[in-house]
Amino acid sequence: MLPKGLLISAPASGTGKTTLMLGLCRALTQAGVTVQPFKSGPDYIDPGFHSAAAGRVSVNLDSWAMPRGLLADLVQAADGADLVLAEGSMGLFDGVASTGETGTGASADMAALMGWPVVLVIDVSGQAQSAAAVAAGFAAMRPDVQLAGVVLNRVASPRHEALVRVGMNQVGIPVLGALPRMKEIEMPERHLGLVQAEEHSELTRILDAAAAFVAEHVDLNALRAAAAQTTPPAIDPNPCPPPGQRIALARDAAFSFVYPHQLTAWRKAGAEILPFSPLNDEAPDASADVAWLPGGYPELHAGKIAAATTFRNGLKSFAETRPVHGECGGYMAMGTALIDKAGERHEMAGLLGLVTSYEKRKMHLGYRLADLTAPMPGYSAAARLRGHEFHYSTILDQPDAPLARVTDANGADVPETGSVRGNATGTFFHLISEAT
Repeated sequence: MLPKGLLISAPASGTGKTTLMLGLCRALTQAGVTVQPFKSGPDYIDPGFHSAAAGRVSVNLDSWAMPRGLLADLVQAADGADLVLAEGSMGLFDGVASTGETGTGASADMAALMGWPVVLVIDVSGQAQSAAAVAAGFAAMRPDVQLAGVVLNRVASPRHEALVRVGMNQVGIPVLGALPRMKEIEMPERHLGLVQAEEHSELTRILDAAAAFVAEHVDLNALRAAAAQTTPPAIDPNPCPPPGQRIALARDAAFSFVYPHQLTAWRKAGAEILPFSPLNDEAPDASADVAWLPGGYPELHAGKIAAATTFRNGLKSFAETRPVHGECGGYMAMGTALIDKAGERHEMAGLLGLVTSYEKRKMHLGYRLADLTAPMPGYSAAARLRGHEFHYSTILDQPDAPLARVTDANGADVPETGSVRGNATGTFFHLISEAT
């Protein structure tokens, strides 16, 4: 049986839910509670912090991109834990306009599907009893979503807290904690799936500070008591197929992001993962039958990648006989050139004609639905894939054949179609699952 759980959410982004989530994970873990963290939505930065705070790998759960079978499988990561804590994204009910696999991507979808009551973090700066009207509205919005209580954030004084509590008492909503105003706990700038070794000592200090802050101002016993039994969908698992039997996986500070559920599914299917480091000028293992370059930060290491001749030549040689696939940063590294933010051009592996630039940053963000027009590792040309795109690069040249017709969650065409040339394929979106 899976443990009881809670979903940490808020009315909007920037209200303090990540600070609460990390503080709770760390404080409860330090108290001997085994916490399994999850992240609602496709964000791949927060789970790295969750994992560091709780000591267990955080897993993404996404109602727009994931079918019920995959969600049922992924939530099993909580087996053996004492408590589930899932962090929401944006506001509790915020999602896309269209309905995906099991919902709109809203955190409320996951709370309802898994049976997790919601702890709502409310920024009460500039208001008092009126905060109760916000909480009452959230409690009434969806009958299938239960509000466990609220944690007040940015409380100015004991008098301010008392006034807010009066309002919450009037509408019958428990106050589980009150966090005073303080300088926001600052996270290291870059984390993508892994906690980088050079940032670990600073991250430890920040997490310990968050834990002490939350433990002092939140009733941890009352919060745990508000958790409810996790009830995953009773559907057979639907894992992601591995792209090959022996997978050469680029893995270092430049290529650090793969959704954990993908690696787990590949291993469960019997695939062997063979990591290699382009930054250490390593080529993919010659015994592998496919090479996979995940997303990351190639723009921060473009000079080093350009100078890694063993990696570049080895990847070219590999692609002559076997498939190579890249996602986002990996896709850019497979291209002809990458221009950094200073305008300097760096030669990449040259498997594709793609040229990208960070000189003029433009954010590309959102869900993606891709109808493949050519096969890629693990999927036929008839496959329909769901994923998420998040990058700041601009395409200067994309001469190869498109890999897919790509649309956003509203059905609008997306120009980042991916590319295919011979055995080389790549996409700007990060694959989450195959659409049902």
